[in-house]
Amino acid sequence: MVANPYATQAYQNNSINTASPGELTLMLYKGCEKFIKLAKKGVEEGNHEVKNVNIQKAQKIISELMVTLDKSYEISNQILPLYDYMNRRLIDANVKNDISILEEVEGLVSEFTETWTEVIRKNRQKQFGNGGNA
Repeated sequence: MVANPYATQAYQNNSINTASPGELTLMLYKGCEKFIKLAKKGVEEGNHEVKNVNIQKAQKIISELMVTLDKSYEISNQILPLYDYMNRRLIDANVKNDISILEEVEGLVSEFTETWTEVIRKNRQKQFGNGGNA
């Protein structure tokens, strides 16, 4: 059976439109991880266009995370420099075609992804009790 691309797009749009701010942040982290993986593949295959396009997509996500960071929280003062660092490292990786730099940034994004996954899980538990495990 072939998936209906319109239904898939509608599902994705609905997922985004109904997501909490924390879930949207998690989607951004996961998207960033995906683009870094694709950029690494581009470097490995010597495909500079694929590498460049996907690093730029990852950078756009990091920029969005920087712009939307709620600076009223103390933790934001620690996260913002990390986002800036990741963005600068992505520029380095793009210029140098360096997979190790991409892996470094991928590791940092992965840590953010794991942290946000846990935060969302704990919030659901608090909100819904033990039935909130997803």
